[in-house]
Amino acid sequence: MKPKAIVLGAGMVGATMARDLARDGEFSVTVADVSEPNLKKLAGQPNITTLRADLGDPATLTSTVGPFDIVLGALPSRIGFRSLRTLIDAGKNYSDISFMPEDALEHDPAAKQRGVTAVVDCGVAPGLSNLIVGYAAAQLDEPLRAAIYVGGLPKLRRWPYQYKAPFAPSDVIEEYTRPARMMENGRIVEKIALTEPELLTFEKLDTLEAFNTDGLRSLLKTMPIPNMTEKTIRYPGHVELMRALRETGFFDTGEIDIRGQKVRPLDMTSKLLFPKWTYEPGEEEFTIMRVSVEGRKGNQSVRHVYELYDEYDRTRNESSMSRTTAFPATIMARMIVEGRIRQKGVIPPELLAREPGLFDQVLSALRSRGVNVTHKVEPIT
Repeated sequence: MKPKAIVLGAGMVGATMARDLARDGEFSVTVADVSEPNLKKLAGQPNITTLRADLGDPATLTSTVGPFDIVLGALPSRIGFRSLRTLIDAGKNYSDISFMPEDALEHDPAAKQRGVTAVVDCGVAPGLSNLIVGYAAAQLDEPLRAAIYVGGLPKLRRWPYQYKAPFAPSDVIEEYTRPARMMENGRIVEKIALTEPELLTFEKLDTLEAFNTDGLRSLLKTMPIPNMTEKTIRYPGHVELMRALRETGFFDTGEIDIRGQKVRPLDMTSKLLFPKWTYEPGEEEFTIMRVSVEGRKGNQSVRHVYELYDEYDRTRNESSMSRTTAFPATIMARMIVEGRIRQKGVIPPELLAREPGLFDQVLSALRSRGVNVTHKVEPIT
């Protein structure tokens, strides 16, 4: 009998997860969501069953996942932490991309006690970026520095924002407001988001701009690398515009009075921005990521550089950001079902990087889906 998989969330990434799992017919795939419009987009697709359910309710979530062998999460970040605990208590193995603001590792003791494998932060970044940092650091005798640069952008730049958003408004804007935690000389420091912009060059692309964001997450606890940074990539000029909006108060969450009506500036800003930031059907975009890990190998200082560049898939009508986010999670889910991943607990991807052959298997599985990661080693003089 085929393993039964359920994907929680039928948005852009959840739908891509479901199609990837269903593509080779090895799984019986169900997708659950409270949104009928999201589910209708998947109705009638081969080997996919849809189920309407309010996944924000813990009791409903528990009963929904009961019959399934593996659970994949593409839930909003606001319910990710609570849902993780609910699934652990239900004894379900889990591969999740939810960018929850809380620390998922707090649920590690409960997962170990229940004998659950929960791979968290398993998208592109965090996710694939973590796996790369963990693997590259293991190739060095003394890792000293890691830097992650990542972003998703429309191929066609349009004034004034030169940006469109593939995710929920609250998740995108939070990148511009949440303090960015970095590791400097072995100590965690906080910096204001959108600060320390730098220009980057990539082959076949215009010059891009990167700025501080809070994306290191579990790496701050799990990796003994004394200097680590994470930055988000945009077209030049976007960071200055977002800083102006933030400093003016457009991202504030406290209510203000406008003609007797209580309004949160963040809600108003989201309402105004996201019609302009929403991708049109078939609009082309790309994902770009560079992960650099430096350190000593023997008597030499070296730098490992991994790069990913992926574009909208016209054949399958899948965005690059949905592909690069969904595929690491589905690859990990398959490995859990196959017994390739046997660790128990809440596991960020970097802790899997030392598993013999696993890193190469993940990159090979990505290549088979048209997502390619390049690697070079540079001496540091």
